[in-house]
Amino acid sequence: MIADSVLVNAKAYFKQDIVDCSIAIDEGKILKIGKEVNMPKADVQTDLKGQLVLPGLIDVHVHLRDEGKSRKEDFYSGTAAAAAGGFTTVMDMPNNEPVTMSPRTLHDRMEIAERKVLVNVGFRSEFPNNLKDIGPIIKEGALGFKLFMAEQIGGLDLGSDDAITDAFKMVARLGVSVAVHAEDRETLKHAEDAFKKERRNDVAAFLKAHSEIVELKSVQRVLNIVRNSGVQLHFCHVTTKEGLEAIVEGKKSGMTVSCETTPHNLLLSSDDLRKIGMLCLTMPPVRDKPNIKALWDGLQRGSVDMIASDHAPRMLKEKEAESVWDVKVGIPGLETTLPLLLTEVNRGRLTIGNVVRLMDEKPAEIFKLKGKGLLKEGNDADLTVVDLYRKHKIDSSRFLSKAKYSPFDGREVEGMPTQTYVNGQLAMDAGEITAKPGSGRIVRRENAV
Repeated sequence: MIADSVLVNAKAYFKQDIVDCSIAIDEGKILKIGKEVNMPKADVQTDLKGQLVLPGLIDVHVHLRDEGKSRKEDFYSGTAAAAAGGFTTVMDMPNNEPVTMSPRTLHDRMEIAERKVLVNVGFRSEFPNNLKDIGPIIKEGALGFKLFMAEQIGGLDLGSDDAITDAFKMVARLGVSVAVHAEDRETLKHAEDAFKKERRNDVAAFLKAHSEIVELKSVQRVLNIVRNSGVQLHFCHVTTKEGLEAIVEGKKSGMTVSCETTPHNLLLSSDDLRKIGMLCLTMPPVRDKPNIKALWDGLQRGSVDMIASDHAPRMLKEKEAESVWDVKVGIPGLETTLPLLLTEVNRGRLTIGNVVRLMDEKPAEIFKLKGKGLLKEGNDADLTVVDLYRKHKIDSSRFLSKAKYSPFDGREVEGMPTQTYVNGQLAMDAGEITAKPGSGRIVRRENAV
């Protein structure tokens, strides 16, 4: 037979090891992994010159904006940033305009995305006003739901444990997961109101308002609700030692719980926030060094299941307000995550195996992304090619995202993605997008109700 393409002279992370090999691709799948002499003939042959091939990276937490927020990001620019950053599959969050929280809003969002995306995109929905819509939302293709505990966004009454329990039970019966932004709304609002009354509008006040206890109280509350519902739960962007410890205890008690942290929570501290200012402002915020150490320890022990970028692009003017309470939180992360992590590999703080576990294997396993997360014959030909030793400085002015800023601007990194293959097709080559809009796929839940 003649395959679509063969990648030769490669190194690949294959069966828990880095091996010299070639990879044959046909009809969007990995056809064969082995020695070049055993590869089939191909229409296209590419010499990777010893570069490292990883399973296509998966980012389970991105905000692609579009629709009413397309001035900040749209499906094309966001997935171009993903491809440039080495990501082949991303999961979009629902705090959009309109909020994704009904069968219709999800359908419309997917329809727009199908025409624009360059990588594979799955969608989460907020909880609807009527719980009877949960089934139809899943049938439409949602991979799961998102619950934002810090502010009322979806249809659930955040003040009612009973309402949240009922929603979780229904989701559990239908076999999808719930991702949670864990910050306690009442504690947070009380602190914000007090600081505003004192006319405190600085970074220090923001850090105190979004204190460690704000995260811990929300984590504990949600875990208690999960105990009574049996739902599969995922905690987004965990930032604190005590919050992580509570999640670990939840796992030990038998609950189906996972969690992520972010590169900015691993590599930036509250001291950096004070120096850099509003460009570094996120919810929850970056923390002090003891909390950062706890996150790194959690990565090594496996209690932190994955790393996600929490790519949250804003217009630069939204980051320039004088009052911290008026600044829009969030930073773009799709184009910086992999170079930052490869730098830590070169420093000996992580291994390539860690990176693949945290950004491929665990996301695919936990969220049931069939055919993804491993270099394996028959799996989707989603591949991330990296030059492990290429040094460069992060320059946000060159981002493909519409968000041209980063708290990592000017940081020297070692290691970068050089090619991204999505479903067997070259989507990015040497920083340039080579795929057409709409070439990515919408990832839907396979066994829809």
